[in-house]
Amino acid sequence: MTTNNWAAFEKAEPEFAAAVRARFARYPHHVLATLRKDGSPRVAGLNVDFRGGELWLGMMAGSMKARDLQRDPRFALHTNPGEGMAMPDGDVRVSGRAVEIVDPPELHRYAEETDSPHPFHLFHADLTEVVHTTVDGDELVIRTWTPTRGLHTLRRGNDDDPPREVPAAG
Repeated sequence: MTTNNWAAFEKAEPEFAAAVRARFARYPHHVLATLRKDGSPRVAGLNVDFRGGELWLGMMAGSMKARDLQRDPRFALHTNPGEGMAMPDGDVRVSGRAVEIVDPPELHRYAEETDSPHPFHLFHADLTEVVHTTVDGDELVIRTWTPTRGLHTLRRGNDDDPPREVPAAG
């Protein structure tokens, strides 16, 4: 479907993609950020689905977030932080462009597979950035993947020192 879909990300960085997907699987409900007509941000709850090599964003027919994405497909998706302050699996954010599925047979097939109520809007993610932030001791570990740069890791301490890039394993 798209060049930078979930399957392409998984192929490029299978271990990183598995960690990101596991973080999404921890809770069913996440936070989607879209852009309103006037350019201001809108955040809304959203369940996501990983199926057939795609990251799917489904929403109720006529919802404001769907209208936002139809007008301007840019989005950011943030994992549910869960309870408390610990976040043992870190924090994940995915950014990209939402590509709407409008083909009736494809929508019907998805609805059958997922038991989604009709009518609904369905988008898949064309990824531009995936970020997974964890804590290691007194440092933040920020792993970032983009289609053009690949995977990069930064470590940032709790001081004034600049973040330092961690060389890729290999």
